[in-house]
Amino acid sequence: MSEIHVEDHSSPIKTPKQLIILLVLAFAVPIALIVMLSQLVTTSADFGKNNPGMSDEAIAKRLKPVGEVVVIAPDAPKVEKSGKEVVEAVCAACHATGALNAPKIGDKAAWAKLIQETLGKLTQAAIKGIREMPSHGGNPDLGDIEVERAIVYMANQAGANWIEPVSRTAVAPERSGEQIVKAQCIKCHETGVGGAPRIGDRAVWAPRVTRGVDVVVRSAIKGHGAMPARGGMADLTDTELRGAILYMFVQAGATVKKPQAAAPAATASAKADASKGKAVYEANCVACHAAGLAGAPKAGDKPAWAPRVKSGMDALYTSSLKGKNAMPPKGGNVSLADADVKAAVDYLVSLAK
Repeated sequence: MSEIHVEDHSSPIKTPKQLIILLVLAFAVPIALIVMLSQLVTTSADFGKNNPGMSDEAIAKRLKPVGEVVVIAPDAPKVEKSGKEVVEAVCAACHATGALNAPKIGDKAAWAKLIQETLGKLTQAAIKGIREMPSHGGNPDLGDIEVERAIVYMANQAGANWIEPVSRTAVAPERSGEQIVKAQCIKCHETGVGGAPRIGDRAVWAPRVTRGVDVVVRSAIKGHGAMPARGGMADLTDTELRGAILYMFVQAGATVKKPQAAAPAATASAKADASKGKAVYEANCVACHAAGLAGAPKAGDKPAWAPRVKSGMDALYTSSLKGKNAMPPKGGNVSLADADVKAAVDYLVSLAK
């Protein structure tokens, strides 16, 4: 018979001493590693006040919740955001870095071809969504006008000179004379640049005050000397311009009487007649509105004018005076009186009824 050989399997631990050593190492080695790692972390980290990462602002940012809950009353009026606000809150997520092939903000080469398109076409693409970009930039709460403003803002950062559209429903609040002066007129009238009468200089303002505010307003509307029409502020209304001049009159020591409220009959008679509106239209508006160029509603096109008429005459007047989409303020003729612009709007509306 053949013999069956069975190999003996022996343990590497031969003695109790070896077992004790092994158990000690099993506990000591992991503990030593943990201590070494903690030492490495704590000695390399800078918790000093000079470390930007330890500033109160940086710590607050790290502790900021991922999301926020904003409670808005259901009947609260919607506050429309400016183009810059929309871009910073929504569009910058992609357009700031060019993610997903989005044209980067300020990249003139990337925006050049888009700027050649009409604002209306770009707005419709953004509203509906295009390629990787979802509808309304992924924020369905944005109104169409806010999307349009965001496009205008980004295009202007790349060299365009588009005018941010005004609200189609809300009438823009009238700016005070002081606001206009501090925003625009002060650029020349504070130091007397280009022969502009300095604010507060009674001697140079005296002959202007003598001529009367109406004469000075008409001169400012059309431009005078080195001063461009409406002081270079194309969306300035006649009323706002008058307020700015009256403000500077007062700063020069003139006494200005508050105008009395017009009687209802006088207000009604002040409305421009159809012939005046037609003349203004044919001289300034026909180039675009006759053929519907650049998204302008075609004269007599009832469907195109219906939503505009529905928004109200005040909204139409404001859009025409301050500019909207591709249309510049006052149709590009800033020397037009507000009444003439309104007369042209009245005429166009009458053609669509």
